[in-house]
Amino acid sequence: MIIKRAELFSFELPFITSYQTSYGEMNQKKSIIVKLSTSDLSGYGEASTLPFPFYLPEYTDTSLIVLKDLVIPQIMGKKINQPSDINQLLSHIKGYNFAKNTVENALWDLCSQQRKTPLWKLLGGEKREISIGGAVGIIKNKNKLLEKISLKIEQGYKRIKLKIKPGWDIEPLEIIRNKFPDIPLMADANSAYSLKDIDILKSLDKFNLMMIEQPLGWDDLIDHSQLQQQIKTPICLDESILSLENTRKAIKINACKIINIKPGRVGGLAEAKKIHDLCQKNNIGVWCGGMFESSIGVFFNLSLATLNNFVYPAALNTSEYTDDIVTNKCLAKNGTVKTPGFLSDFEVDEDKLRHYTVISYKFNS
Repeated sequence: MIIKRAELFSFELPFITSYQTSYGEMNQKKSIIVKLSTSDLSGYGEASTLPFPFYLPEYTDTSLIVLKDLVIPQIMGKKINQPSDINQLLSHIKGYNFAKNTVENALWDLCSQQRKTPLWKLLGGEKREISIGGAVGIIKNKNKLLEKISLKIEQGYKRIKLKIKPGWDIEPLEIIRNKFPDIPLMADANSAYSLKDIDILKSLDKFNLMMIEQPLGWDDLIDHSQLQQQIKTPICLDESILSLENTRKAIKINACKIINIKPGRVGGLAEAKKIHDLCQKNNIGVWCGGMFESSIGVFFNLSLATLNNFVYPAALNTSEYTDDIVTNKCLAKNGTVKTPGFLSDFEVDEDKLRHYTVISYKFNS
């Protein structure tokens, strides 16, 4: 593959209702699409960053700068044999995994088209149907919280994830468990706690949770290891896992029992697959999380989730948007999604993409 043209789109998709977590409230998702073109094909990728540096240091505006000034110029006119080559080509750029993932996504799309092979097959996946879980933000009104949970259950989602934070943890879990004692339920803390909160975190054991996701610091492994020894609920690491090396260390010190793999967070599908394989070897179950991607980003996540060790339901948040940037929006039906073949099955709608774009850039080799 030789990239002859590229376009960057920074766009905003509005939510149907606002979504609140421990690190802030969002009314729309600000994200980035890259379009890479060879002489005869075009491929798309999405940066699944958040619009603020509260999840990880990298956020949408910084990703855009790195893509515009460093990543795209580096790949223009270069011969790229396979998508994973991008890791070596961009190795001098430290961090900025979301930016790198955006370009790697587009290269996988091009590769899939060139080889006329679905992406899930290129990755070595096997599942033809993927279970999907639903997520619920911080909703302080008891009735509205239960209504939201009830709706997710009626829609067939295979597990429910509840966002929690200090002061909003035991009460909502009690409300949910009193109404729905048997639903598969997990809690996501987004790094909101410390070991000083050990008593609260221990008390969550009584709710029979599938897991508690990233309860401690975003860059911590050691304290998570100490916490896992003191609680029965499996710890799932998210923000702490930025690479295969982070994964190796987490497994070595027993910092978790589950890992959430997000391709954007770890720098691409190639690295995500390596993490999946290492977890499988060490009996660490994984699931594919989401960052409110459009259907473009979701395509790559779902293709990855066809690998065998993705034993927990994946994330899919496209139903939270009023619109999408594809013609055939990816949505779960009865809590499952059929494995997508090609990104073109969703049919990128460039008119919609340009409608929601707030800034764009073009590049030529």
